[in-house]
Amino acid sequence: MSTLDPRDADLGADPGLRKDLDATVRARRELGDDYDSALVESFLEKVEQRIDDAVDRRVRRQLAERQMAAARESRRPEPADSWTERYGFALITLVLAIPLSAIAGAFAGLAGMVVTWLGIVGVNAVQAARLHPGLFAGRDASARDD
Repeated sequence: MSTLDPRDADLGADPGLRKDLDATVRARRELGDDYDSALVESFLEKVEQRIDDAVDRRVRRQLAERQMAAARESRRPEPADSWTERYGFALITLVLAIPLSAIAGAFAGLAGMVVTWLGIVGVNAVQAARLHPGLFAGRDASARDD
């Protein structure tokens, strides 16, 4: 179902566990059959603890990976699906362009109007680039993505 981590997959290769097993076998030889169940229980508790530790590590690692994925997803900008987001900004800047053009034309003449309209176009270009990354990348970039 899931891939195993080499650090916790092979409990048999654990030197501490192998050492405990050897000690349990030696103790059984010395103590005899009377203590079999106690020795087996003790060894199985150690194995169970190591398995629990391995599972805990795996669960913590998967939880951390999910939290990282969720954090990455939350940082992505939301797609501009609403009409207000796409067209509202442009409409507002065009409505504001009328008084700005009048003020610029009155005080600075044609040069002031050119600067005003360059600012309006620039603000709308930045908004369009923010909503649609790659919009101004050109045909070469879109051909490479396909």
